[in-house]
Amino acid sequence: MGGNSNTMMLIAIIVVIAGMMWYQSRQSKKKQGEVQDFRTNLKKGDPVATYSGLIGVVEEVDLDADQIVINSEGTLSRWRIQAVTEPPVVPNYVSDEEYEREQKEKAEEADSDAAKNSDDAADADYVNPADAQDNDTEIVKSEESDKDDTDKKDEPAK
Repeated sequence: MGGNSNTMMLIAIIVVIAGMMWYQSRQSKKKQGEVQDFRTNLKKGDPVATYSGLIGVVEEVDLDADQIVINSEGTLSRWRIQAVTEPPVVPNYVSDEEYEREQKEKAEEADSDAAKNSDDAADADYVNPADAQDNDTEIVKSEESDKDDTDKKDEPAK
């Protein structure tokens, strides 16, 4: 009986591994198809980046010769079309002055929120325990404070 369960476990592991391999293969083919579509649809004026890091704009595409001409800041260079990866991602840099101004605005906003919250706390109604009994407001004591009160009653006065 033990051999049968080991065989079933081995079959289950093989099926899971085969499923993972099939899924990875499918994802890889899908990605390759997207890259191939990108490369075949390149036209003059499209921004591109190469695997080596060259960033520029397409000047000429020759799919028959499998070549592309890229204009990078006025310099033309010829590349194999497989070297083109994707459109370049341009980071959104923020100047130091703009960053400091944003931080200052956030700090001022936090200060104004804190001041507003402290004003709200100061405006809150304080309920005096003596007044609470008159107004039928319920005051809840903790069990420890009740115990302390009983202990004080049991002690003789000094």
